[in-house]
Amino acid sequence: MTADDFQRTADSFRNLSAVSRTPGSPSPASSSSPSSFFFDAPFDRTGTGSSKWARAAAPGVVPMGLADMDLPGPPAVAEALERRARHRAYGYTVCDPAGRTLVAAWYRARHGADVDPDWVLLLPCGPRTALRLLLETVRTDTAHPQAPVLFPAPEWGGFAQLCRAAGLPYRELPLRLRPDGYRAPHGPLPGPASAVLLSNPHNPSGTVWPTADLRGLAERAAEADALFVSDEVHGDLTHPGRVHPVAVTTVDPALRHRVVTLNSVGKTFNSSGIPSSYALVPDPGLRARLTGTLAGYGLWEGGLLEQTVQRAALAEGGPWLDALLAHLSAARTRLTDRLGPAVRSTPHASYLLWLDAATLGLPPSDARAALLARCGLEASDGAEFGPGGAGCLRLNYALPTAVLNTVLARLDRL
Repeated sequence: MTADDFQRTADSFRNLSAVSRTPGSPSPASSSSPSSFFFDAPFDRTGTGSSKWARAAAPGVVPMGLADMDLPGPPAVAEALERRARHRAYGYTVCDPAGRTLVAAWYRARHGADVDPDWVLLLPCGPRTALRLLLETVRTDTAHPQAPVLFPAPEWGGFAQLCRAAGLPYRELPLRLRPDGYRAPHGPLPGPASAVLLSNPHNPSGTVWPTADLRGLAERAAEADALFVSDEVHGDLTHPGRVHPVAVTTVDPALRHRVVTLNSVGKTFNSSGIPSSYALVPDPGLRARLTGTLAGYGLWEGGLLEQTVQRAALAEGGPWLDALLAHLSAARTRLTDRLGPAVRSTPHASYLLWLDAATLGLPPSDARAALLARCGLEASDGAEFGPGGAGCLRLNYALPTAVLNTVLARLDRL
């Protein structure tokens, strides 16, 4: 084994094995100190069925494509799951209405946003499923049944996939790339439209959309007779010194009834394997219709494990999140300093880096395969993010310090 390799097992998921801790040292689940969250040593995901590590093409490859952190989650979540599992009642569970108040308190504390608890729907599914159900509701609601869904490009590829699954036509709108990063589409939107979708912060670039861009897009969505849907699953991961504008509280209050914000503890607290989400829906009529759509698929608010994770994360996960954001910000700086002009838009949220393949010296038509062959690093192909993504790569830098050091060393092979 070379110094550049990670110890691996024969596990079919090809997961990274952990560096052994000093005997007697506390486990992540037993420590509540922000300085003891073990973000430096490689994190053992062996035998966990990790989708991210299943993408590793061969031993020694570092998978950096899937938006999933190779970092241990909050101790509070682990402890809450352990406590709940010890009570051997795993039957149907009602929704805890206190969860709405907890979500509202989280938005006040983390973002200074005044969210009415009545707006909150606590969903027993991930944000991707929540968006699909919302699109189903929009499809039956709209006065223009064939009106397309609009969203920027490059953009998370799930928007296009979900529109196709819901039988809704869609249209991608080019984003403006300026020297300081991406800006939202400007000018009138093609109308009528059924919905305008936006990842906020932006996936793949990590751009935090300015307040003016959000307000302007909401106004143009209303002019196109469309619902404005802000997918904010990366919003709690805004880096220190940046502010995340929450769409439903940022837009003109007169337009609030035409806006929905989707969020989840999944990305924030690295718990996407237990799918849950929450929707902020100011319009009571739309809330009722969305609840009806959920029931039609056999889904109701709440969920046993979902609520356990949400409560623990939002009530007790703040110190872990603060430590994580400091870790991510430092990793971002090291990578952007190393990659320089190849970074198309400096990220100020989350853990995604959007790169220009040609500037890296990679063939734009086959950049993902070339990076894998030259550096042993697996990335997401920019073509997955629609027009404007061709010739780009997305890297996930939510890595332990030890692994990031190896990534930086391998990039010297470019």
